[in-house]
Amino acid sequence: MNSSDYLNQIFGLSGKVAVVIGGTGELCGAMAEGLASAGAEVVLVGRNPDKAAARLARITAAGGRAWFHAAEASSQAELQGLLAAVLQRSGRVDIVVNGAGVNSATPYFDITEEEFDRIVRVNLKGVFLGCQVFGRHLVERGQGGSIINLGSMSGVVPLSRVFTYSATKGAVHNLSLNLAREWAPHRVRVNVLVPGFFPAEQNRKILSPDRVAAILGHTPMKRFGEARELIGATLLLASDAAGAFITGEELIVDGGYHAMTI
Repeated sequence: MNSSDYLNQIFGLSGKVAVVIGGTGELCGAMAEGLASAGAEVVLVGRNPDKAAARLARITAAGGRAWFHAAEASSQAELQGLLAAVLQRSGRVDIVVNGAGVNSATPYFDITEEEFDRIVRVNLKGVFLGCQVFGRHLVERGQGGSIINLGSMSGVVPLSRVFTYSATKGAVHNLSLNLAREWAPHRVRVNVLVPGFFPAEQNRKILSPDRVAAILGHTPMKRFGEARELIGATLLLASDAAGAFITGEELIVDGGYHAMTI
């Protein structure tokens, strides 16, 4: 077996179907491209078909297969409809990415109940429901599967100015580890992919010059991550071969941020 065949055997996803909730965003969109490049049929899930169109075009131009389904991540009924649509069109589900998210940089005393509820609904309830709807299907199917929940450095160490976001991501990390334990006997793996600082739509509004300088000063690689640099970690966690014994893992991709002290 040559090296190319071996890598395809370990990381290839041919015949698999990956549902990427939040796939119209920058980070999950890059993850979706990576899954498609490894052979998976990818279902991009979001609310805006126009945002999905460019990503779908990139995937198909590269020889991949993908389609879009509009759904609200925090609605159980819409996620049930998504599951039904995927099973009808693609015939199966093997990999689920729960990556829908919103952020805010509101000072703590100024956070309104509406803002708090909105961030909790998308960031935490969305992951909770995504795991519940698709996790039930994977467990009952009895053929294993991989769920990748998008975490955050703020779920590992406290980060200033993003109070509600940090609280929800900490809860996502905790929920993921609980589910990894519960579903391991069913070969359904649940892991958290933890990006460090990657410029994306949801965090650009909080990246002031002073904050950028502080982040880079705390990052040994002295730069932000690029979305494509999440693909390798995604394929590791998605593959039933490469990631067969990986569950309950918080896989950090951060240029060394979490290792920095003084």
